[in-house]
Amino acid sequence: MKMIMLPPLVRAVLVACALSVPGAATADVPTVRIGAQAQDLGFVSEASIEAVHQVTVAAQVQGRVLALAVDTGDRVRRGQVLARIDAAEAAAALAAAQAGVGQAEAEMGNARSELARARGLVERQFLSASALDAARTRLEAAEAAVKAARAQREQAATVKSQFEIVAPLDGVVSVRHIETGEMAQPGRALFTLHDPARMRAVTDVAPQRLAALGDGAVRARVTLGDGGRVVDAEAVTLLPAADARTHTVRVRVELPAGTDGLMPGSFARVHFVGAGTAEASVVVVPRAAILRRGELTAVYVADGAGGFALRQVRLGRGVNGSEAVEVLAGLKGDETLALDPVQAGLRARAAAPAR
Repeated sequence: MKMIMLPPLVRAVLVACALSVPGAATADVPTVRIGAQAQDLGFVSEASIEAVHQVTVAAQVQGRVLALAVDTGDRVRRGQVLARIDAAEAAAALAAAQAGVGQAEAEMGNARSELARARGLVERQFLSASALDAARTRLEAAEAAVKAARAQREQAATVKSQFEIVAPLDGVVSVRHIETGEMAQPGRALFTLHDPARMRAVTDVAPQRLAALGDGAVRARVTLGDGGRVVDAEAVTLLPAADARTHTVRVRVELPAGTDGLMPGSFARVHFVGAGTAEASVVVVPRAAILRRGELTAVYVADGAGGFALRQVRLGRGVNGSEAVEVLAGLKGDETLALDPVQAGLRARAAAPAR
């Protein structure tokens, strides 16, 4: 008899064994010995995956989009150029501001020279003190004009830089909202970015279900929709307000850093367990052992005489991800099941005439 090695999560629930059963009826059918296990009696809620850090980059200026440097799905670094908007008008304004700075600095230099000449003439008593004061005032005005021109140049440079759209964080481009040649307007979304390194599951739960978990800290396990991976949550956060329409509370379930392969908006299931949640002994079977034929849900149980008998069961929720299922009725927890119900059925029908 073959020995079946199950995944680690199921091995904690199911004890595989090699049976030495006489006869050829079960010789080539893999089997597994099932047992009961204590399970936390929490509840499961459907959830969506979202990024902890997600931003929508919007335009701050008006202009035609000249070039797009990235597309949906591209990885970007903080400060990387994402798009360029036509900045001809802003460039002209910056050039004019630069010229204004040059003119103001020239006038300041002239005022400084006039003040120096006025001081010399006053010392030789060729010029009155009031004339010296006037020269000093003209220099102060010229210095103020230089500061104003430089500030105007900085403002023009800042406006011009806004025509170059850059990434505010390291991450992935989730959505591109604009095409080359379209007009960008202040506030119009251009790109949506997210950081895939930190993700979380978000679900809405009725407050009474959370209250049933007790007063202690709420724990959670998340079953991801990418093949049934199960991860333990790092933290569970309940937002302090309920939705007025659905009367539910938004719950954020933080996933471990570096949980890869997740996309915002993808499906997940969250199994909530409270610190004071009770436990119950349940019988679980691997999904491979379950036979579904229309309204019939059953398993093939080894009869101890070299054959198998069909037994109808009633199933509950999934446990340990998607690898095993709780059995509510039909099994006691000390049976040996066929892991290939189709092959076991063929052997059972072949053995029926001989009996």
